[in-house]
Amino acid sequence: MNKRKHPLTRSLIALFMTLAVIMTAACGQTANTEKEGADSRPTAEASATKEPASYPFTIKDDTGAELTFEHAPATIVTLAPSETETVFAIGGGERVVGVDENSNYPSEAQSIAKIGDVTTNVEAVAALDPELVIASSSMNADAITKLRELDIPVYATDPTTYDAVISKVETLGEILDMHKEAEAVAKRMREVKEEVAEAVKAAEKKKVYLEFSPGWTVGSGTFLDELITLAGGVNISAAKPGWFEVSAEEVVTQNPALIIYPDFGEEPSPIVQGIESRPGWRAIDAVKNKQMVKVSNDPLVRPGPRLADGLLELAAAIHPDLVD
Repeated sequence: MNKRKHPLTRSLIALFMTLAVIMTAACGQTANTEKEGADSRPTAEASATKEPASYPFTIKDDTGAELTFEHAPATIVTLAPSETETVFAIGGGERVVGVDENSNYPSEAQSIAKIGDVTTNVEAVAALDPELVIASSSMNADAITKLRELDIPVYATDPTTYDAVISKVETLGEILDMHKEAEAVAKRMREVKEEVAEAVKAAEKKKVYLEFSPGWTVGSGTFLDELITLAGGVNISAAKPGWFEVSAEEVVTQNPALIIYPDFGEEPSPIVQGIESRPGWRAIDAVKNKQMVKVSNDPLVRPGPRLADGLLELAAAIHPDLVD
């Protein structure tokens, strides 16, 4: 989202509307196992004991699709920045032959062939002949259907909690036969969660309003809502599920002590401009007391390994006296 933040955010609004309808309260990655003759395949228990992957093995993704891997995929296309970041984080970057336009991290991803933005160019993906496509089941639903019609294997997830993101990291480590690398990433994410929980456990819970895009906020059943809670805050929008347009009157009524918004690399911030122009918002405690805090955008909104960084930054914004 860097350097094209605001335009991308506008493009994502329609997708977030879809998410608000289809998002479930909790998704997770669970490994399904089968037996073929004498071969045994990975189970959740095997993952917990850090056993290496055993091929072939079969697994279901968050859409219910079943995939069988005879070997670790050698060529991969990722359809969302979070998936790109996850594959690179566990050491599989050299296998990635195609990414979406918004995959800007790590820097190596920017030189890889592009296969469209939030609208995937299915023909471009097919031309790369990938052994595996990794996708977001909510953001890439149409592309997933079309790719599967072409018999291109797609592993799709939609993690809506911090732990579900960790599970996704571990499962991709099994699929790519990079279990140890994935486990190191997962361990770091768990450690960050524990450190933040310990730091804020005795702190007063602050009322927080998060505006992730101009005029849009986030409610229950989302990883952003959970991050606010983990960071020692109370999301004033949690009474409503999913991602939705701001109710200006409701925010005034809730009177948050803190307003958090992402950095799009634009000054003045379009979110701050919107806040300052809304009738009655100058009476909100967060506005009156100049408690509006800018945080990094990408780690906050991408359900991948950098979600740990997003959690740390949120915690530091909510409780700067407790979290560095």
